[in-house]
Amino acid sequence: MLKSQEIKEFHPQARLYLVTYLSQGYRVKGYLAVPRGDGPFPLLIYCRGGIRQIGMTKLEWVREFVEQGFTIFAPFYRGNRGGEGWEDFAGEDRYDVIDAIPWLAAHPAVDLGRIHLFGFSRGSLMALFAAMACPVLVKSVTVWGGISDLSLTYTERIDLRRMLKRVIGGPPWKMPQAYQDRSPIYRVDDLKCPVCIIHGTADRQVSVEHAYRLINALKQSQVPHKPMIYPGLGHHFPSDIRKVAMQRMFDWIRNNTAPDA
Repeated sequence: MLKSQEIKEFHPQARLYLVTYLSQGYRVKGYLAVPRGDGPFPLLIYCRGGIRQIGMTKLEWVREFVEQGFTIFAPFYRGNRGGEGWEDFAGEDRYDVIDAIPWLAAHPAVDLGRIHLFGFSRGSLMALFAAMACPVLVKSVTVWGGISDLSLTYTERIDLRRMLKRVIGGPPWKMPQAYQDRSPIYRVDDLKCPVCIIHGTADRQVSVEHAYRLINALKQSQVPHKPMIYPGLGHHFPSDIRKVAMQRMFDWIRNNTAPDA
């Protein structure tokens, strides 16, 4: 971490910092929330969805996460909120998560043996690839409404096709390998920790087919996993149901971690 600046009046039980760190030589920014009291605490890296200002890190979620007794790190990804570089939807910008893990593991507020990843929507790509890159340190991954197959996203989301063609270089039929390289379902053999999959069956932004494809890939590779599929719910759950689902998620995180490597 290069520098940090405390943001006042965040939460009576925690401190919030705007941090700057290096990812592939770029100065990237994010939030670091640390519970008050004696640490170290388990760490949850919150990988936001969307791209640029769409789907930006939700401080409401950071507050709810830190109330669970976790240190929370939430990268904005390169090029956002004063950071350098340009995000490219789980291409090189996946290192904005991967390169943060070593300095987070050394932080005094982080329990080295309890590092977990959480990805929402596009953030699931970032979380899963980071877990693959850091198999010794990462103890679990949770994906919520998560993309698992980028070719399927191209098919489903007409509104994202221009962006995907720009950052990847073309459509899936012209660049199949490039889309596979950004689709975790083709690399689940590299996962060494359990995975929790949370998804609503009525999700119109990231269809539940993404969850089913990930579940099937994990099953075939014998990776421990826990599906939490919510019938009739969309991409964003109603507040009361979301809080219940979030509590289930944290219960799973606490009770399911990979054995020490």
